[in-house]
Amino acid sequence: MVGDRAFWGADRRGFLRLVGLSALGMAPSFGLAMRAPQAAVLPKEIVPGVHVHQGVHGFVEPANLGHIANVGFILGEDAVAVIDSGGSALQGQGLRAAIRALTDRPIAYVIATHMHPDHLFGHAAFLEDEPTFVGHRKLPAALEQRGAFYLDNLRESLGNLADGTEVVMPDLLVDDVIEIDLGGRRLTLQAHGTAHTDNDLTVLDQANGLLFAGDLLFMERCPVLDGSLLGWVEVTASLAELGAKTIVPGHGPVHASLPGALEPQARYLATLRSSVRAFLADGGLLEDAVRALPFESERPHWALFDDTHGRNVNAAYVELEWE
Repeated sequence: MVGDRAFWGADRRGFLRLVGLSALGMAPSFGLAMRAPQAAVLPKEIVPGVHVHQGVHGFVEPANLGHIANVGFILGEDAVAVIDSGGSALQGQGLRAAIRALTDRPIAYVIATHMHPDHLFGHAAFLEDEPTFVGHRKLPAALEQRGAFYLDNLRESLGNLADGTEVVMPDLLVDDVIEIDLGGRRLTLQAHGTAHTDNDLTVLDQANGLLFAGDLLFMERCPVLDGSLLGWVEVTASLAELGAKTIVPGHGPVHASLPGALEPQARYLATLRSSVRAFLADGGLLEDAVRALPFESERPHWALFDDTHGRNVNAAYVELEWE
């Protein structure tokens, strides 16, 4: 499964070797686990009413509590919507505390952009708010298949720091496009075809033309293919056509301008597609693909490239050999 390598690392490497506790803003937790450190969640207001906290480029470790993805929230006049909640209940608590430091408006929606645990394992921290949990129509099936596996990996990586984390199923499913109203602020939620995963969802803030892309867009960190390479190439191009001016990627800077933000990922995916197709046309075997396609020109552009690129090559080979 993708989860083991893409989120926890092939060898559960110690992220503490790379980033110190002080750099991650570790602070005491006064919520679910007073015994445990809590990664400080300090969202930046990137446009009026939209706050995003940037995840670190690493794998899930005690030093980051699973905080490796961008998480955020949008304030309306009447309510708040969370877009991705983080990689553990403790991180979700930090996000919730950041919201409560700004407003007492109800947290009405908690939206998951897709199934991966670094984006939705903070959901449990919001259960007391009784929000509507939102996801792609295929999200429940994906969580049924992988949720227990993801939880086991989180517990192995974090120990008792994972306490309180659970799989929270969505109760509002997006089949195509829906709108939600936070009071003077409307959000457009769109379900996409199989790309990064088979359950990717984007959120467009109509007030600012700002698109939360989830992991349909990676910036700085090497993309992780867990769906369809061909589908992802198409969806990456389509993100520029959704009426947004700026975009929040699932990993990387908290926001960037369109269409330029899409170019590095589009280049990487297109190169992956053309290179694997050529390798297959020459009769290349799966067991030789990673060694034959090292993509040396791409390595300098991506964090965690050596941990991710090989599995992308294998996944692309398996998909494209049946074209």
